[in-house]
Order: sequence, then structure tokens, then C-alpha cells
Amino acid sequence: MPIYTQLAFLRTTQSSLALVFCSQILVWSMGWTLLILLVVLTVVHGNPTMTVRTGSGPTVGFDQHPNSVPLGEDIQTTTEGESEVVEEVMATGVLNPSHYPARRAATVVQHYLNTHYGSPYRWIFLSTVHSGSAEDVAEMGRKYQLELTMQEMISNVSGQCSAELFFPGAEGQSAPQVQASCEGLHQSNTTAQEEAFYQQHRASNNLVSGSNIPDSYGHLEHSMKPFWQLGGVASSFIMLRESNESTLYNMAQVANFTQLVSSQEETEKDQLRFNYHVLLHEMISQEIIHWKLLVTWSPEQGVQVLQTELQPKCHHCEAPPNTTN
Repeated sequence: MPIYTQLAFLRTTQSSLALVFCSQILVWSMGWTLLILLVVLTVVHGNPTMTVRTGSGPTVGFDQHPNSVPLGEDIQTTTEGESEVVEEVMATGVLNPSHYPARRAATVVQHYLNTHYGSPYRWIFLSTVHSGSAEDVAEMGRKYQLELTMQEMISNVSGQCSAELFFPGAEGQSAPQVQASCEGLHQSNTTAQEEAFYQQHRASNNLVSGSNIPDSYGHLEHSMKPFWQLGGVASSFIMLRESNESTLYNMAQVANFTQLVSSQEETEKDQLRFNYHVLLHEMISQEIIHWKLLVTWSPEQGVQVLQTELQPKCHHCEAPPNTTN
């Protein structure tokens, strides 16, 4: 090969190597630049957080467990798993309908309505809080004014309700005082179902009983639904009495129930008689509270809770899953 051809070949090879070397330096420099930028952004913004806002949620239907009622609180969870619940317990003036103070007061109205109108075929739940306000009453307690939609769970009939609720002060605290009026909520006619249920269990020689309603999978036998609903209505007597400005109760489960032979007095009044053991879910503390109740019912007399007994605390108990058909 001529000498000038060899020199030209060497110059071409050197130029190519230089170009490759420069390209590698450029890529290396860009990589370090991106790394430095990511480090700076991480230092400026810190660890990420996630904010979960729970709203008023869907209307409670027959396939939904009462525990699905949301709190309407802001919950902030960090990467370390810590959580902080922001509670506006002492809010006054106009209330946010989706936040805890308004929904807590509205749930007390729900329990009040169940104690007056509930039955094995009529179980009332809070659907929507439209508006609310709260005011302090001369060191005696706090008064709430609420506009609500309530829903009867079995028939899905809804009604518009206006309610006034008074929480007594902490010293010598008694049950909340409730006044409520509703339009349309009582349109469902359950007379035929209640009468058939009443006659079936009044005339039968076999006293009915059940346990774990719903079961650990959230399943509820069709034949047990009236007893589950009766337990929920009876539980409202306890939840109304025990409610205050720091609680939010729902019934989690009927642990067991047993139909009893009616006493002579109850037989004369034509009432069915039951022992119930219920689990109440206090949703703020996440505590499961056990109560035993002596319950009577008839279509004419309605639901009555004659005796209540608080059971020892269960430290390992958890709320059962949502009910399914």
C-alpha cells in the first residue's frame, strides 16, 4: 500500500476514535447531571405523603353493611404508615356536611328514629347530610340543627328529615336529646311481612336461635335477616344512650340470639321475647364493644329493650366484614 494511503487511513481511524471518545464523555456528563437534579428535587420536596379524603359515600342499601358509613374526615398517611385524624369536634356555626361533627350528630338522629319506628322489617340509616349548624348553649352543652335524607334499608324508601339535637355538657352527661320530623320515610308498608313473621314465631313450638350474623365471610342467611335487623334496631337503644360528641356507633354483628319463652305478662301483651348478644363498633376509637340485651317485639307494641348488660372488653376483637346476600 502506498505510504500516503496508509497515512490517510491512520488519520481517519484517529478521527473516529476521538468522536467515539467525545460521545462517551457527553453521555457520562448528562447522566451525572440528571442524577444531581434528582437528588436536589428529593431534598427540596422531601418524602411523599398521601391524603385520603372520605366523603359522604353511597347510599346504604341492603347489600351494604352499616359499618360502611364513612366518617367524612381527612386522614393523612405518611410513608412510615402513621395516620392522623383531623376531628373538628368543637366546630360551631355552619358545619361541613361531609365532616365528622355533622355526620356524628346525624347518626345519633338515625338511632333515635330506629328506637321509635324500627322493626324486623324496618331499619333506618343515614343517607345524606344536606346542611348543619352547631352552637354552644350557655355552658349546658351544644345544640345541632340538621337537614338530612334518611333511608329505610329494606325497602330503600327515602325521606327528608329536619332534626334538632342537644348534647349535654360533660359533667353528669346524659343521653342526647333529639327531636326529628320526616316526610316520606314511612311510606313503605311492612304490615304484611311483620304480621307473617310474628305469627310464625308466636305459634311455633321450636324457639329459634342463631349466631355469628353475619359470618366471618360477611354472609347472611336469608332466614336470619329479620333477626339481624331486629338486633340492629335494638342496638340503636344502646347507641343512642351512649353517644356523645366523641363517638360514632354502628352495630357490627349479632354474636348470637335466642328466642325465649314469653312470660305470662308478655304473653298477655302478645310479645316475642329474645336474648341478644351484639357487637357494637365505635368507629373513632375502633373499639368493638359487647352488649347483652333482653328484647321484646310485637307489631302493636314495637321494639322494646328491657335489660342491657355491658360485657368485659374484648382486646382481640375485630369488626366483621361487610354483609353480603
